[in-house]
Amino acid sequence: MITDIASNTAEIDADFQPLNGRIVEAMARLHVPGVVVGIIHDGKEHVAGSGVTNLDHPAPVGGDTLFQIGSTTKTVTATAVMRLVERGQIDLYAPIRSYLPELRLSDEAAAAGVTMHHLLTHTGGWIGDFFQDTGRGEDALETMVAKLADVPQLTALGEIWSYNNAGFYLAGRVIEVLTGKPYEVAAKELVLDPLGMDRSFFFPEEVMVHSFAVGHNVIDGTPTVTTPWPVPRSANPVGGITSSAPDQLRYARFHMGDGTASNGIRILSPESMKLMQTPTMRADEGREMGLAWFIRDIDGVRIVQHGGGTNGQLSAFMFAPERDFALTILTNADRGSELNLEVTRWALQRYLGILEPEPVHLEQTAEELAAYAGRYVAPLSELDLVVRNGALVLETTFTDAGLGDEPRPSPPPSRVAFYEDDKFVALEGPLKDTRGEFLRGADGRIAWLRLGGRIRRRET
Repeated sequence: MITDIASNTAEIDADFQPLNGRIVEAMARLHVPGVVVGIIHDGKEHVAGSGVTNLDHPAPVGGDTLFQIGSTTKTVTATAVMRLVERGQIDLYAPIRSYLPELRLSDEAAAAGVTMHHLLTHTGGWIGDFFQDTGRGEDALETMVAKLADVPQLTALGEIWSYNNAGFYLAGRVIEVLTGKPYEVAAKELVLDPLGMDRSFFFPEEVMVHSFAVGHNVIDGTPTVTTPWPVPRSANPVGGITSSAPDQLRYARFHMGDGTASNGIRILSPESMKLMQTPTMRADEGREMGLAWFIRDIDGVRIVQHGGGTNGQLSAFMFAPERDFALTILTNADRGSELNLEVTRWALQRYLGILEPEPVHLEQTAEELAAYAGRYVAPLSELDLVVRNGALVLETTFTDAGLGDEPRPSPPPSRVAFYEDDKFVALEGPLKDTRGEFLRGADGRIAWLRLGGRIRRRET
């Protein structure tokens, strides 16, 4: 099933070969059918593919094979927004009702006060994992925004950071209204075309004439093709781009630069580029939030990143502007998230000499652990924390299909260990090394569990 990366590449640089080997080993161990990796290092670009696009109808993955990049698309939406900011069409701190006067949310205070800055920094406060297919018409996004009136508000506007897909429906709709064009047309004209990203698409009919990957779920060590393949049109500003590794490296070069494209044409000012990568608040897992970008400093090196996940396709995308280093990994299995984490950490140490320290686990009694036990709920999943054999164990049950035809199979339970007060790390399984934290209310009681960027309410 897994082919040698080098066999799909005309020439492999000796400095790139260790990364290839790391990828191939992880693919076999995690049962990921196909991967493309791209890297910028020491002024050189390397791209290579391995494995197959589809286990039911296998074709080799090449360096230019297209994969869904999921939520990395949000940074494209934010880049388009910043172009309109520079044209004077958007004020990041003006109410969205300045552009969408018809906006209705379940919480009137949020509807009246929400700004583009709230949307791009995931601080709207309403349920973020809200997905519906509103059709392929040019009204798909407008219809989706109208449905937000029924989405429950979890926290006050701007109060708590929680990853919010639904906020980018609004951002995309603002782009449509101000440009007078469908979101996809505007995103191409404002971002993709000026950057030369001619292998990045929104619609299946654009993708299907090229080599492209399909998603897989790994069940008991066996990858199975997932359906549906397309992302609903309403979700295109949220995570709808299908792209190639070379295009992703073009995108990385732009965001590591001063706002000019490779042809010298200025797209954004240096000030806007800097603003997008300036931390505005603490997010999760040691990350801070810029304008759609996640930011962290490791050993004094600033890392800017935003990966993505669709139905069985998981991607990683990051760059270190001060070191002219970038990495993109595109995979076609749900366990690609584990591969991405492993390979990214290895690459940062191998090429930049930086390593995020492992958290030191705290010793806690069963009684202390029992204070955290309980059920924590969100739209797509339920988390149960139970004390078992002296350890706190996390059990995940997926309850909603999200972008798929049916809910994903639930992963095996994972023990967790605390490394700070109210902060923990998963020790095994697909969630291994994922960090979470408990958030307390004004009364000091645990109100939320934040894991995977999402807050989950504690059931009483």
